[in-house]
Amino acid sequence: MHKRWTRRRLPVLVFTFSIILYVDFQLRTSSNPPTLRALPRHPPPGGALLLQRAIQQAPDAAAEDARRAAAGDPTSAGAARHHVTRPDLGQEDIFIAVKTTGRFHETRLALLLETWISRTKAHTFIFTDMEDEDVSSEGYNVVVTGCQSDHSQQALSCKMSAEYDGFMASDKRWFCHVDDDNYVNPEALLSLLSAFPPEGDIYVGKPSLDKPITAHELLEGNATREVRFWFATGGAGFCLSRRLAEKMAPWASGSRFEKTSATIRLPDDCTVGFIVEKRLGVSMVHCPLFHSHLENLLLVNHRSIPHQVTLSYGMFENKMNSIEVKGGFSKEDDPSRFKTVHCLLYPFTSWCP
Repeated sequence: MHKRWTRRRLPVLVFTFSIILYVDFQLRTSSNPPTLRALPRHPPPGGALLLQRAIQQAPDAAAEDARRAAAGDPTSAGAARHHVTRPDLGQEDIFIAVKTTGRFHETRLALLLETWISRTKAHTFIFTDMEDEDVSSEGYNVVVTGCQSDHSQQALSCKMSAEYDGFMASDKRWFCHVDDDNYVNPEALLSLLSAFPPEGDIYVGKPSLDKPITAHELLEGNATREVRFWFATGGAGFCLSRRLAEKMAPWASGSRFEKTSATIRLPDDCTVGFIVEKRLGVSMVHCPLFHSHLENLLLVNHRSIPHQVTLSYGMFENKMNSIEVKGGFSKEDDPSRFKTVHCLLYPFTSWCP
């Protein structure tokens, strides 16, 4: 009798257990945690603890899986799916787009070419509105967009659309946007992006507001709908994974990006956040390693500079807002402090004191 009962119940038990395993697998592989707490594969010396504290904490299970995947642990869900087919991330896998305008070529852009772009020349693309033979002749990747040269919503969205399409036409794995007043630390950027699951839906940057922005989406018949979402300010820079960028195509490719921007009547960086959070339901990863001129840059600790992903500078209340870092250049010779930072990171650069 007992054997007969076992034979009848065994298939049911096996089937039930299979369903439980399948559901668990689906839940694990489809989750999109809003923030990530993870360490890079190759963290800067002494920088592991800093980066770990810098990125906001995520749910424990998702964060643990991300940490294990980033460390190459074959038992993690992410590593099990991807470690065989995807090599480690390299600098050449990152498409860095710099947005600028003709009137800043000899000032802001020239400073970037002399400093960090000299280290990332092959995979940095300069999106502008004016031809510049001097820059192009030096072998830099210059994209003349045909967009207007002003700072209007239309002009900004036009250039972001060109950046997005340029990335989509490339073979790169990450799209990172910065403005022409940003210093990009290539090693810190690589360490940060290496911390994420290779095939995740990732949108990482720093908001300029302390709460989600409120917009009014234009609907048919001139009706509007209030929407709230986080966005990473373009003034600090942000990055999108290839997989997420591909999903953005219905609202971002070709002329669609400018049309999407017009529906919320907000500029380019806000439009990216709107597409990612409201159209795709993916939450932005808030990371304090990005910096814009909209914040007090004096608060950036000198010792943490090698671990910051982006820095910036600008005028605030008739004073220069820049990081406080000592070096071989005076503030008069280097008001942005970008040359000083570059020599701190790359002391053997020929023009460094």
